[in-house]
Amino acid sequence: MKLFYNHDSEVVISGPSGTGKTRAGLEKLDYYARRYPGVRAAVVRRTRLSMTQTVLVTYQKRVIHWDDSIRFRTGEQEFRYPNGSVIALAGLDKPGKVLSAEFDLVFFNQAEEGSVRQWEYLLTRMRNNVMPFQQLIGDCNPGPPTHWLKQRCDEGGVPMIESRHEDNPVLWDDEAGAWTGEGRDYLAKLDRLTGVRYARLRKGIWAAAEGMVYDDWDPAVHLLDPFAIPDDWRRFRAIDFGYTNPFCCQWWAVDGDGRMYLYREVYMTRRTVREHARTIAEYSDGERIEATVGDWDAEGRATLAECGISTVAARKEITVGVQAVQERLKRAGDGKPRLFVLRGALVERDAELMQSKRPTCTEEEITSYVWPPGMDGRPDKEAPVKLDDHGMDALRYAVRYLERAGTGASVVIAPSDRVRELDCHQW
Repeated sequence: MKLFYNHDSEVVISGPSGTGKTRAGLEKLDYYARRYPGVRAAVVRRTRLSMTQTVLVTYQKRVIHWDDSIRFRTGEQEFRYPNGSVIALAGLDKPGKVLSAEFDLVFFNQAEEGSVRQWEYLLTRMRNNVMPFQQLIGDCNPGPPTHWLKQRCDEGGVPMIESRHEDNPVLWDDEAGAWTGEGRDYLAKLDRLTGVRYARLRKGIWAAAEGMVYDDWDPAVHLLDPFAIPDDWRRFRAIDFGYTNPFCCQWWAVDGDGRMYLYREVYMTRRTVREHARTIAEYSDGERIEATVGDWDAEGRATLAECGISTVAARKEITVGVQAVQERLKRAGDGKPRLFVLRGALVERDAELMQSKRPTCTEEEITSYVWPPGMDGRPDKEAPVKLDDHGMDALRYAVRYLERAGTGASVVIAPSDRVRELDCHQW
C-alpha cells in the first residue's frame, strides 16, 4: 500500500524474489489508467523480449484478469483502455518511438538491470500531465550496496520501499497468519540458496559478497523509522578513530528492556579528532551521555579528553564481540531483536566515500562485513575481513560496553561534553 500512496517523482520498491513487487507496480499503473482518461503509462525493461513470460503474464492474469475491454495493439506495443488511457511496452535495448513519447507513469521493471543514464532519460519523459502527479517507479531485487540505484536512494530524495514475502497474498495468508501451500514451496526453494544469493533473493539485503558475518541482519526488522528518544533512556557513545579511514562515532540509546538503538552517527574521513570533538559536543548538547567508549588510540583519546570528552577503553576482542552482536540481532522470545538502527542516523554523508563507492555509514557496512574464504572455499570464521569495518568495530565496542555496564547501576557518568574553549578554539 505504501507504493500506492506515494506520489514522489521517483520511487523504488526493493525486496527479495517473489514478494509481489512487479504486480504492485502494474496494479498502480492499471488503477490510474482507469481513474484518469487519457493517461499515458509505460512498462520498460532491459529488453522487450524478457517481458513476455514475466511482466505480461502477471499483468494479464493477475491485474486485468483478461479484461476484454482492454485491447492490445501489436504494432504500437500498447494496451488501450476504453477511456483512452494507454499502457505501452518497451525494451531499453530497442526503445524506438515508444520511449520518445511523454508519460504520466513509467514502471521500470527490474531497474537494477538498467543504468543511471537510462533512469534519468526516463525522468525526462514524465510530462504528460493528465494526472495530478508524474512518477517513475522502479522495482528491483537487491544487488551490491554500491549499486547506483541503492546509492541514488541513500543520497536522499528517492524513497526506497522495502517489500517482504508476507506482502504477497499468493504466498502469505494474512487472515490465517500462515504461509499458503505455494508460499511454503516457494520459500523452500529460496532457503536452499547460499551466500550472497540467499542474502539478496531470500532476505532482501543489498549484499556485496559471500559470507556475511551478520547474516541475521534484516533491514525490514532491524531498520526503524526515526522517533523521539525518551529522556529517561540510557545513552552512550562508541568511537573508532580514523583519518584517512573513517572516524566513526555512534550514539546509542537503550530502552527499559535493554534493546539498543543507533540513533545518531558521525562517519567521516579527513577531519581531525578536534574537529570531530566539536561535532560530537554540538550534537550531544542537552543529552545525558553516561559514557563514551573509545578505541585504544591513546592520542585520539587524549585529544578528546582535552576537549572535554572523557572516554573508557573499549573491549576489543573480535570473536567475543562478533558473537555478542550476532546474539543481539537474533529475535528474542518476544519476537524482537535486541539491536536496531534508525534511518537517517547519519549526521553528514562523506562525499569522498560516496564517490569511491565505499560504505558511508554503519548500516552500509553491515552487508559488506564478511568472513574471508578458507582453503576449501567456505567462509573462514576466525576473523572477519579487515576492510571498511569502522562502524563494525564501534558496534562491537558498544555491545560489549553494555554487557559490562549491565543495568548501569555502577556506571560512572562522563563529565560534560562542553568543549573547552582554551584547548580547542583554534579549529
